[in-house]
Amino acid sequence: MKYSRILLKLSGEALMGSQSYGIDPKRIGEYAEEIKQLHNEGVEIAIVIGGGNIFRGVSGSSEGMDRVQADYMGMLATVINGLALQSALERIEVPTRLQTALKVEAVAEPYIKRKAVRHLEKNRVVIFSAGTGNPFFTTDSAAVLRAIEINADVILKGTRVDGIYNEDPEKNKKAIKFDSLSFEEVLKRGLKIMDTTAFTLSQENNLPIIVFDMNTQGNLSKVVRGENIGTRVDL
Repeated sequence: MKYSRILLKLSGEALMGSQSYGIDPKRIGEYAEEIKQLHNEGVEIAIVIGGGNIFRGVSGSSEGMDRVQADYMGMLATVINGLALQSALERIEVPTRLQTALKVEAVAEPYIKRKAVRHLEKNRVVIFSAGTGNPFFTTDSAAVLRAIEINADVILKGTRVDGIYNEDPEKNKKAIKFDSLSFEEVLKRGLKIMDTTAFTLSQENNLPIIVFDMNTQGNLSKVVRGENIGTRVDL
């Protein structure tokens, strides 16, 4: 394996499957199987999931909600998604721990960096939920922050497209896919991979990002093996 410790970033929308909202049990089960395959090969896996399938703070604030309250609602949505993925993984006998940046002792451990690393060393999957625990920060920022804290080798951003394109491939069939990009090229081209805070944090810490199609079976393992899947962004 090319990478021994990864942070997998999944969007909340990815969990919807073919549904218009919520969690699709079939889709989350498929993701769990992909993660199990990697886990069985000894890769240390941390995961951050968004909450957009349940509630998105920015959308709430744009409709008149207080932004801080809306963001906390979004953080709680990520806890729900974390619980669902933990359940799916444990159902197929993958030891999993859910840590949260907000205090929700009844369902999850508080986020403690040393404890998270220890779980990884003991070959447990660790899911980080509730973002950074602070409003005004996205789950992309949380993913990069946690990846840096646990010394992950790479951030794997699982999406529904097979990499980064010069235009939206779902709108323009002639859009050109990039196999690799530097951080500077992404900024020059104005490509939206993550929000600016998350991307800058990744660049400053020389933490590579690979964007790939999570919905194609076997892609996750191929990326971790170092196969030319998706688009890699680094220095």
